[in-house]
Amino acid sequence: MNEQGYLRHIHSCNPPITERFIPWLIGDQVVGWLRPWLVEKLDECPNVFDIANESVTLAARLESFDDRSAALADVVEWLAKQELITPPMGESYPVTPAGREAALCIMDRSAAAYFGVRAFGQHLNGFVRKNDGLYMWLGRRARDRLIFPGALDNMVAGGLPWKVSLEENLRKECMEEAGLPENVASQAVPVGLVSYNRVAERGYRPDVLYCYDLELSPEFAPQNTDGEVESFELMPIEEVARLVRETDEFKLNCNLVIIDFLLRHGYIEPQEEEYLDLVIGLRRPLGASLKPAGE
Repeated sequence: MNEQGYLRHIHSCNPPITERFIPWLIGDQVVGWLRPWLVEKLDECPNVFDIANESVTLAARLESFDDRSAALADVVEWLAKQELITPPMGESYPVTPAGREAALCIMDRSAAAYFGVRAFGQHLNGFVRKNDGLYMWLGRRARDRLIFPGALDNMVAGGLPWKVSLEENLRKECMEEAGLPENVASQAVPVGLVSYNRVAERGYRPDVLYCYDLELSPEFAPQNTDGEVESFELMPIEEVARLVRETDEFKLNCNLVIIDFLLRHGYIEPQEEEYLDLVIGLRRPLGASLKPAGE
């Protein structure tokens, strides 16, 4: 591989936008970004969407949270039946112009990327202190995963559904993905977040990952219980850093979580050339990659 370094991963998650995306609004607030083909299909739903002036607005008649959510559920089902998007997963994500608490309605997780809404997730760095230094637990994604099969992953990582608290969801993910009992998972320390604006196959991804550190006993070994992880490996942090710096072994957004860990724990120092761009680049505002193209 020719290109190396940490900063390239931030660039990969925040690429220049070379295709057209159309803003989707509820009232006067942008909640998503749509590809033109989807806008054309939504034009067949005049009671749900108003399309004009290079924008898509949810119909004003849908005044309440529940009315908006129900209408969107019908649209998602309709699109899935035509095999234009993936089938509903039965897990709701907030549709929001800002944070989860500002949600104006909900929609099925399967449709979030197609509609360019901000998705929220939680990633946990499980690490161990030994006499010879710091080690980090990494997971290897199962080969049947739809996204990044077989790639390296953080020890615990998962989406954050609507109406589930961060604490409750983290405990659930810790048990399902790594066999961490509740009393251990509750010791995880929230250490901030990373955010990015990425274009993926399904659509625009303006996502937020809440990050956690959890120091584990050297005797602990994670055990996956939901089939999403093929295996775990405890690796010296220097080797983890090398893999991020020199390879593309990790699921794309996991690189950002590990870079954040390396910065906070002093493994990337302020005198390094990329330092300032890394610190600033890990937290991008919603729609940042799209705004220059629209000016």
